[in-house]
Amino acid sequence: MGKENPAAEKSLNLIRRRLCDPTFIFRPLSASSDSNYSKLKFIVSTSITEGCNNSILLLGPRGSGKSAVLDLVVADLLEEYPDSVSLIRLNGLLHSDDNCAFKEIARQLCMEHHLLFSKMASFDDNSHFIIAMLRECGLAHKTIIFVLDEFDMFAQGKQRLLYSLLDAMQSVTSQAIVVGISSRLDADQLLEKRVRSRFSHRKILFLPPLREELDSLLEHLLSLPADSSFPSGYVSQFNEKIKSITSDTRFKDILRTFFNANYTVNSLVKFIFRAVSLMNLESGLLSLENFKAALSSMQRQPKLEAIRDCSILEQYLLVCMRRLEVKEQSSYNFISVMKEYKTIHDSFQTSDYYAQNVCLRAFEHLREREVICYAENRGQSQTGEYRPMKLLISASELLQGMRSHACCPAILVKLLDH
Repeated sequence: MGKENPAAEKSLNLIRRRLCDPTFIFRPLSASSDSNYSKLKFIVSTSITEGCNNSILLLGPRGSGKSAVLDLVVADLLEEYPDSVSLIRLNGLLHSDDNCAFKEIARQLCMEHHLLFSKMASFDDNSHFIIAMLRECGLAHKTIIFVLDEFDMFAQGKQRLLYSLLDAMQSVTSQAIVVGISSRLDADQLLEKRVRSRFSHRKILFLPPLREELDSLLEHLLSLPADSSFPSGYVSQFNEKIKSITSDTRFKDILRTFFNANYTVNSLVKFIFRAVSLMNLESGLLSLENFKAALSSMQRQPKLEAIRDCSILEQYLLVCMRRLEVKEQSSYNFISVMKEYKTIHDSFQTSDYYAQNVCLRAFEHLREREVICYAENRGQSQTGEYRPMKLLISASELLQGMRSHACCPAILVKLLDH
């Protein structure tokens, strides 16, 4: 085993830390004046400085950076206006119940303003307290930012929380902003008429990064800083290697294949993290092979993995079921599969022949792993041997899985090919 490069471990840890820091990841995507960061900051900062109420929705698929960009904006505003901003966070998965939501808002307001919180307070008590706090904060020129994550969950049921907050914001004395975050693009359409009439109808859509943004993001995440404790020769060599990889058409093909399944910044970060973790610590440099291996490991195919883990007997049973389907036998059970299994054995005089009770256990094992299943729910009173079955894998998946199996008998592949 070769000797590890001391700078390699350090660069690996540096890049991993970057990939775990949403602030670092999304900062370059916020540089443009037309970025979602700039749009959101303008709306929220204007509401703070001008003392007006506002509501806005951040919409986009999971992993597109909605929460990360909001955190960037909030962190900047808390630094710029430390005494003028109060932040309340709710999550629809935890606080969609109105009573729970009002209690959580009251708890966070009490904590923020060093007040005594009563766990025994009723719904009406918490509601009156929140309205009073909105009025007091408005008179003190302090803006309360309500962040409602999983916003669509709050739009279920009677929507009392949304109505109460938006209705209270109609008051001249209140000063608040409601920021909803949702992966449902039609989240605003879920609102009742009385809630929708009080909503500002501002929306920011989070889309995948453009090609030029992607190149800039990759360089930002992977390049080592020149003014660091790394040896200068190593930094230039590492960065040159990164440029060489990212400009390679094969790397672009890898990205294209990966993004066909999931094109979000979050998925890209996971992909890079896996590739970086495969870096050769002896050379201390990333290679195209690292990204190929990362793509392969993230493109899991559970059905193929299940076939590759099958025993020889289980493979025989799968091939028998496939052959019955080819013969257009629409309904078959364990008994008919066993007849096909005996036909193969008699025709080719195979050495792999097992007793029926052993085959039944293998059959049940395949069903437990969801490679096969019962064809219908009817006939549950029948024993397993007589209930109709069906395959849950296609012919091509079965053939591919057999070919990649280390111990698959050649006769099975031959039978599937014909």
